[in-house]
Amino acid sequence: MTSSVSHANAAPAAHEHEHHDSGSQTVLGFWLYLMTDCILFATAFASYAVLYRNIATGPAGHEIFELPYVAVETAALLLSSLTYGLAMICGHQGKRQAVLGWLAVTFAFGAVFIGMEVNEFHKLIAEGHGPNVSAFLSAFFGLVGLHGLHVTAGLVWMAVMMLEVARRGLGERTLVRLSCLSLFWHFLDIVWICVFTIVYLKGVL
Repeated sequence: MTSSVSHANAAPAAHEHEHHDSGSQTVLGFWLYLMTDCILFATAFASYAVLYRNIATGPAGHEIFELPYVAVETAALLLSSLTYGLAMICGHQGKRQAVLGWLAVTFAFGAVFIGMEVNEFHKLIAEGHGPNVSAFLSAFFGLVGLHGLHVTAGLVWMAVMMLEVARRGLGERTLVRLSCLSLFWHFLDIVWICVFTIVYLKGVL
């Protein structure tokens, strides 16, 4: 009798440990993915570093970059990182509605960032400064556009997570997925700080 009780108590513990390990392995696997993404962005930055002086007959960075505009764009993305952090805190506290609220705010900031970036691209192309004009502009559109595609993918992922939280609550698997998205979102913030510094700040100097 004692043996069967001990076995029954051990089974849930083993099951819980298995779930914990699975979550840890998922996060570790996502870290490995981010490392490959680092290589991708490093290649894009290296290409930009080689090509940014090759303006041909096109404009240089200081002629087309509007630093105050990009500063607002940057602030929106950085604030989104803060609000996502608040969503994760509420998630670990089991506050479903607060998580949904902060994720909605984060999504809004991210959408503002993408909207401003699309507007910037549209304006440059309309003024005749498209990616086909010079190697510098090709590298610029490639690097900034690559980051923008990642942010767009993050927004789609965030919308899916909001639906999951609304329907399923804040179970362990959902929290692991939110943690992976958190890593992705903060990673994109770090990349953008590099873009802002290397492309925009350096470009206007």
